[in-house]
Amino acid sequence: MTKFLVSRFLSSVISVLGATIAIFTLVQFHNDPRALFVPDSGFGITQEQWDRLGTRLGFDDPLPIQYLKWIGNVLRGDLGVSLARDRQVTELIRGKIGATVQLAVGGWIFAILLGIPTGVIAAVKRGSAWDYVARGAAIIGQGAPPFVTGLVLIWIFAVWLADTPLGLPAGGRSPTFQFEEFILPCVALGWGAAAGLMRLTRSAMLEVLDSEYVRLARAKGVGWNTVIFKHALRNALIAPITSALLIFANWLNGALVVEIVFAWPGIGFDALFRAVNDNDFPLLLGTVFIFILIFLVFATLADIAYTVIDPRVRLS
Repeated sequence: MTKFLVSRFLSSVISVLGATIAIFTLVQFHNDPRALFVPDSGFGITQEQWDRLGTRLGFDDPLPIQYLKWIGNVLRGDLGVSLARDRQVTELIRGKIGATVQLAVGGWIFAILLGIPTGVIAAVKRGSAWDYVARGAAIIGQGAPPFVTGLVLIWIFAVWLADTPLGLPAGGRSPTFQFEEFILPCVALGWGAAAGLMRLTRSAMLEVLDSEYVRLARAKGVGWNTVIFKHALRNALIAPITSALLIFANWLNGALVVEIVFAWPGIGFDALFRAVNDNDFPLLLGTVFIFILIFLVFATLADIAYTVIDPRVRLS
């Protein structure tokens, strides 16, 4: 385990450096960030002021030096100051990530509770009406983009059924927890993932149920429920668990489309999307850096979870 963690840490460092260098370089091809400080009319700043502003922002240094200075500040916990908002990037991310975490957890729970049990039922009852309904729902879930699912849900529950007990808010998030505000965004976010988990679970379960040791267990008179939940399901969960953890990591990185559709004040819309539009490179780099760390942590957790689910898997 120690050897695995050390190797994963070293590979993670390389991944972080590679990704941040790529983003840092690509940012340079966008419009000059100093344009944020210039009025739309194009007047109001002299060439001297323009050059002095570039010096203050560190643009006079060669690109490698700029990157080394940035990464050095990051190692000290300083992600810089947002150009558009004149606030610390860490403060901005801290203020928005809570809303994204809530949305990601809600969507993830919905996806797990719908996708994995449905996949098990579809595999156990293969060829039945349950199987066809589950596969049909999975095709729709994987084929419909989240923004389409979100808009359809808004039209049904926030417009058509607005005056009924089934009416739900069309979007937004209150300062205090309101359960009904989470239903539509979490369903829109989690349906596609639930469909993917259902198909993965069904395929893995079918493979395990056709294996020799399951047939042997049945021949020995082991109960069907014991075969399904103790022998088959545990061995079939490796692929779904991997997918589920990486999906959750992606959602923590900002469910951008769903946040826009439902006016959700999360890190995807309020930080990443606006940073790209404004070419606010400190906020963009800081957000991407946090995203990479989250993804690498959950990828490592997925590898470790293998050994818990299936003792045959070894990390060394």
